[in-house]
Amino acid sequence: MIAAVFPVILVAAALHATWNAIIRGGEDRGLMTALVTGSAAAIAVIGLPFLPPPVRQSWPFLAGSAVLSISYYGLVAWTYRVAEMSRTYPLMRGAAPLLVAIASTTILGEPLRWQAWCGVAVICAGILGVAGNPLRSLDKGAGLASLNAVVIAGYTMVDGAGVRHSGTAAAYTLWIFLLTGIPMTSWAIFRRGHAFRVSLGRNWRLGIVGGASTTASYGLALWAMTLVPVAIVAALRETAILFGVLISAVFLKEPVGPGRVIAAVLITAGAALLRAS
Repeated sequence: MIAAVFPVILVAAALHATWNAIIRGGEDRGLMTALVTGSAAAIAVIGLPFLPPPVRQSWPFLAGSAVLSISYYGLVAWTYRVAEMSRTYPLMRGAAPLLVAIASTTILGEPLRWQAWCGVAVICAGILGVAGNPLRSLDKGAGLASLNAVVIAGYTMVDGAGVRHSGTAAAYTLWIFLLTGIPMTSWAIFRRGHAFRVSLGRNWRLGIVGGASTTASYGLALWAMTLVPVAIVAALRETAILFGVLISAVFLKEPVGPGRVIAAVLITAGAALLRAS
């Protein structure tokens, strides 16, 4: 089953790195985040009438996920204001799989085989290598990225359970983006109306690409969570680090040394272990 969803999660990972790069490359990361989440909410408005609503049992999970998602996007924007994507993206995405693996085993009762645990450990080691040594140099960017890793683990666990109660992964995904995008876009309009309108005029195309990327990325991940353990999806999805580092070097012109390349190879090896488990 893991082999069947593996390529889908890789696509989700590439899309995830794409929308993060769009926010990091924006002149104003807060406004670009509002454009991306607003576009995702617009996609939800278009798609939801054609889908059955999630069942009632999933509504509390949706509410909790929306709160965590708003915190997540806010921390993404804040992190990219103060630090490079090539360092903080691996850290914020990389600590989450280990947290999810521990929580899914103890809370959701989804025991993992030893090969899967080895894969999680190797991926985490590679991710920390990409990010550098955060314990030696815990600056503001690393601190924010570490905090966001906890938020990521939180919404992954909430949505891993919620989507299984929902009866419809697609509608559950779109409701998350609707409940997240409306407050974030409203904040940008009311607090920074003129600047938001200017940014919208200049960057609406990037906003649409980012909104479509984040919606498709998380939708594919939630669909995968209905088929295989949440911890495995969370760990495989962090292969987005490979795409993120590549995009950071090629398009954002951030420095990527040989150490980060070696760490990226470790991530790939960890993903292969998970696929084989």
